[in-house]
Formats: sequence, C-alpha cells, structure tokens
Amino acid sequence: MSLEARFVDSARQAGATATDIALRAVAAELTARWSEPHRSYHNPAHLRAVLDEVSHDPIAALAAWGHDAIYDPRSPANEERSAQLLASLLSRCGLPSETIFKAYHLVLMTAGHAPDDSDHRGQLLADADLAILATPWPDYQSYVDAVRAEYAHVPPELWRIGRAAVLSNLLELPALFRLHPEREESARANLARELATLTEDPPA
Repeated sequence: MSLEARFVDSARQAGATATDIALRAVAAELTARWSEPHRSYHNPAHLRAVLDEVSHDPIAALAAWGHDAIYDPRSPANEERSAQLLASLLSRCGLPSETIFKAYHLVLMTAGHAPDDSDHRGQLLADADLAILATPWPDYQSYVDAVRAEYAHVPPELWRIGRAAVLSNLLELPALFRLHPEREESARANLARELATLTEDPPA
C-alpha cells in the first residue's frame, strides 16, 4: 500500500469525513515534507517503519505522519512546529477535534520520548520511533551516519558534544521501551557503544 493510501486509510478509521480528494491532498503535502532532500534518516523509510508498528491504531498512525513533518536540524522547535502543522492539516480532513487534539499531543511527546505510564498510545508511538536503537550494530551505525549527514553543517567537535548529550539523555530514561522491553538491552548497548566513541579523546 502506498504512503498516500495508508494516510487515507488511517484518517478514515479515525473518523475523517472529508472527500478522498481532500485526504489525498493532505497526504501529498505530508509526503512531500518527508521527502525533502536534506533528510537522510528522517525520510519516508523511517515513516514507513514507524507506521508498520502503529498502523493498527489510527490516531497513533496520524501522529506518526506528523512527528517529523517539519525537520530542520537547525531548529530546536521541530516537534512543536510539527504538531501545529499536523493539527492544521488534520482540520482539513473532517476529523473530530478530540482526535486532532490527541494526535497533536502525541507529536509533542516525541520531543522527549517519555510518555506517561497510562498513555498506551504514546508508548506505542515512542517505541516505534526509537526501534532503530535496538537494531544490530551495522544497522545502528547506518542510522547514525544518516543522522550525521543531516547535521553536516555542524563542525565535528560540536557534533560530538551535541550527540553525546542526546545519547546521555536517552540513557538516563528509566526505560527506552514500554511495550517492547525485549529491545531495551540491545538499544542501551548500542547507545553506550556510540557514546564511548564520542567521549574518548580524538586522535592527535
């Protein structure tokens, strides 16, 4: 199923009353954003991977579409801006305001990947978004390389400092995965292994 068709399907399941033409137009706008040339990791492949894990929950799927809809490596407000954009686009789909509100807050949650214990839908989306962390080391390295390419404008030393802070924050979370605890050990091993390469003294 194409990405566009997946969006339309999720929107319909969530209660969208707009025409198929209107839904496809929203899907096309979101797909265009996910396909921007500066995206090496936060691209349609990542979107598909997240959707594969959350598509049984249409609201989580709509939030997945929005969670990196705006991705500017120079901006500290991507999640907030993405949530606002998604809410605006979903309002064109004829969705209930409560559904839009839920999707909006799910996108905001992805800024810290720390959903409440009672937030099953948030846990579902957070687990899917972080699934790459638990992949075998070669795949994890490819992910890191892709993210580094998105931050090509950042000098090496500043990248080391910033990336180390991101990894440390993730490792400080009580749990990276709520619904997939079997991923925890391998994800933490990958994060710690990468962090070690960033904090060791660079070669002279």
